[in-house]
Amino acid sequence: MAAILEVQQLVKKYGEKTAVNGISFEIQESEIFSLLGPNGAGKTTTISVLSTLLSPTSGDAVIGGHSVTKEPMAVRKLIGVVPQDIALYEELTARENLSFWGQMYNLSGKELNTRIDQVLEQVGLSSHAKERIRTFSGGMKRRVNIGVGLLHKPRLLFMDEPTVGIDPQSRRAILDSVKELNRNGMTVLYTTHYMEEAQELSHRVGIIDHGDLIALGTQAELTRQVGEYESLQLELGEMDDAAGLAETLRKVEGVAQATVVDHNVILVTTSTEKVLAPAVSCATERNIKIHSVTIQEPNLEAVFLHLTGRALRD
Repeated sequence: MAAILEVQQLVKKYGEKTAVNGISFEIQESEIFSLLGPNGAGKTTTISVLSTLLSPTSGDAVIGGHSVTKEPMAVRKLIGVVPQDIALYEELTARENLSFWGQMYNLSGKELNTRIDQVLEQVGLSSHAKERIRTFSGGMKRRVNIGVGLLHKPRLLFMDEPTVGIDPQSRRAILDSVKELNRNGMTVLYTTHYMEEAQELSHRVGIIDHGDLIALGTQAELTRQVGEYESLQLELGEMDDAAGLAETLRKVEGVAQATVVDHNVILVTTSTEKVLAPAVSCATERNIKIHSVTIQEPNLEAVFLHLTGRALRD
C-alpha cells in the first residue's frame, strides 16, 4: 500500500510550551490509524496542523503528494475533518446544515442534493433530515458532524475524538460508521483517549503523550512489550456505582490501574488471580453485583501504563 500521509518531524510550539515534539509517522491508503493518548497529549494540535488550520513551528507533512505548509489549498481538497467541537447551526435542519457546508466545498445543484442524501444514509439519519439540530441528541449531532466531513468525498478523513460526551448507544453507532466507511475504502486518522476504541478500530496505533510519539505499531506489536500485564473486566449494572468501585479497587494490592468504560470496571494487573477475590469482595461490600468477569490479554491501556508509569485516563 502507498502512504497517503507522511508526517515528517512535526513540531508545534506555543511560546515556551511544546505541544507536538518532532513526531513522524505514515498512514497507508485504506488504513485506520489511531492516535491514542490522554487529554492534552497533542492529538488535537496534530490534527489542526495536518488539516492546515495551524502552521507548524518546524517539520512538515505530505498528504497525497502535497505539502501542508507549501500547498495548503491542494491538501484541503483531499481531506475531510470531523472536529471535536460540534460545528453545526442549531436552528437549521440536518439537511440545511449539510447544504450550507456543501456549498463551502463548492458543491451545488443536483450534485449537492445527491451527496446530502448519500451522507445522511451513511450516518443513519435519513429519517431525521428535516428536523432541527437543536432537537438532536449529542450523538445525533456528532453523526451530522461526521456527515459534513464526508460531503466532498475526501481521500483522508480526520476524526478528532468524535465520541466524547455521548451515550453508549450513539458511541456504538459512530464506531460502526467508521468501520463501514473504512470497508468502503476510506482512510481514517482517528484520535481518542479510549483504549477500547483504538483496539476495535485500528490497523495501527500511535501512542502520544506530552507531544511525543512514544510507541507506534500494530496492536500485536505494541502489546508484546507488556506481556506481564493482564486486564480484568467487571461488568456491572447501569445503576451501580462503577466510579466508586474503581476508586476503591485502585487501592487493592496488585491493581496497577482501574478505569470505568460504560458500565464496566477494567483493572490492569500483573495477576488476575490475585486481585479477583478482593475485587468481588469490594463489590459485595458496596452492594454491587458483578454480572460477568472477563480476563483479557495485555491491551493498549497496559502499554501506556508500562511506557509512562501512569494511567491513560487519570
